[in-house]
Amino acid sequence: MQKHLAVIGYPIAHSLSPIMHNAGYKAVHKEAIYHKFAVRPEELQEAVLGLKALGFRGWNVTIPHKETILPLCDELTEEAKLAGAVNTVKVQEGKLIGHNTDGVGFVQSLQKHMDLTPDKDIVLLGAGGAAKGIAMALAPLGVTIHVLNRTKGKAQQLVEQIQSIGGHALLHEWALGEWLKRGDCIIQTTSIGLKMEDYPYSLHGISPDTLVIDIIFNPWETPFLKEAKSLGCKTVNGIEMLLYQGAKAWEFWFDEEAPVSVMREALLNALQVEKG
Repeated sequence: MQKHLAVIGYPIAHSLSPIMHNAGYKAVHKEAIYHKFAVRPEELQEAVLGLKALGFRGWNVTIPHKETILPLCDELTEEAKLAGAVNTVKVQEGKLIGHNTDGVGFVQSLQKHMDLTPDKDIVLLGAGGAAKGIAMALAPLGVTIHVLNRTKGKAQQLVEQIQSIGGHALLHEWALGEWLKRGDCIIQTTSIGLKMEDYPYSLHGISPDTLVIDIIFNPWETPFLKEAKSLGCKTVNGIEMLLYQGAKAWEFWFDEEAPVSVMREALLNALQVEKG
């Protein structure tokens, strides 16, 4: 029997998760198909109940639902509890199990570009679901996490959450400041840039030794990354994070390793067409 999986979010047209997962299913001859559905915030509960009723094996969750889906889950894994956000759901014996693979997926991708030693300063721009997952995965490594968010209260909550598990975190105003020069790595986790809009403030004054990451991958290079590159910084988009969080979701759904190399090739091929 064919298994059905999906990603839900709003907007969702930019998502390449179906390309990545369906290529993996084909490569290992798995009878499964992965869909994507645009779900408005006010439709989330109805959509979740519908996916369950239709017999979906599970689904991924993206902006803006990673936190609002929490009360709709019957159980949460430790990763989801720590992050306070869900990006992967599995239907198991009629129950919805919420999980979070954002953090471990991001750390796997980040370790390709820098050594995450305790002396490192990591700046998180944003305090939403993705930022929480990343922060909770980084905190045990002993790095200092600097948090900035447009809503100061959410940033404060994230700082306190990091500190509650023994991590090091500092709160900063949503504006240029000392963090710009201190950060060994700056991670942009908000949706700003999905529509190629400019970032609220300039990165002028940043050290060219800073690694600058935007977890957005489509468009391939946001205005935020373009500016960082023009200032001499090494830049990385979110394609590897997407890959590894997707592979971890596969493992959660099927209890087996994902064909990562096939999934990566499918993503890069799709993006080459779009970058054309």
